[in-house]
Amino acid sequence: MKKLIIAATLAAFATATTADTVRMGTEGAYPPYNFLNDAGEVDGLEREIGDKLCEIAGLDCVWVVNDWDSIIPNLVSGNYDTIIAGMSITDERDEVIDFTQEYIPSDPSAYLALAGATSPGDVIATQAATIHASYVASSGGTVVEFSTADETVAAVRSGEVDSVLADRAFLADIVADSNGELAFVGDSVSIGGGVGVGVRESDTELKAALNAAIDQMKADGSLNEILKRWLDIDAGY
Repeated sequence: MKKLIIAATLAAFATATTADTVRMGTEGAYPPYNFLNDAGEVDGLEREIGDKLCEIAGLDCVWVVNDWDSIIPNLVSGNYDTIIAGMSITDERDEVIDFTQEYIPSDPSAYLALAGATSPGDVIATQAATIHASYVASSGGTVVEFSTADETVAAVRSGEVDSVLADRAFLADIVADSNGELAFVGDSVSIGGGVGVGVRESDTELKAALNAAIDQMKADGSLNEILKRWLDIDAGY
């Protein structure tokens, strides 16, 4: 019965939007979730998931890159139709936009510092307008916000801040490629919910179609296989 409901939802939405193009908004600067490859094309975990969701839902999708700090306002204003950019589902964001169910479970966040540091310190870099910035501010630390995630790591290297707080999956390759210059420090922390696709609150049909496609990917195991390859996690989907 569940499979029949999913199929009916997808068919209904595809019929209603045959002539439409769904614009998938992402940052393109947060590997392995999303990044630009050598050809300048959107790549990564979310490109693969997004393309599969569009295929299942019968949608004609194109990818649009937007800076993180304006990614929600530009969805609301109509510059694209979804946000698929490692965005955690939070109550604050849900007041402005709507979300599908999660397609990535909550990923532990971690602190990165110069090798030899014994604690995250008091001055912590985060990307602006993220759950990490809110967490540091609420925990009593001094948060220094940057427009991009790469800038936060550069601030650690330069000594401008004591550490950076970000998704552990984003920081893992940076630590591995730092030749011992950088290291994880302190305990990992759990912040926010899972990652969902952001849509405008008025786009109820698009949300339903994407939810049905996520259901199908969870049911057939394809979503879990993608997460294993890109994040080395077993989400149990």
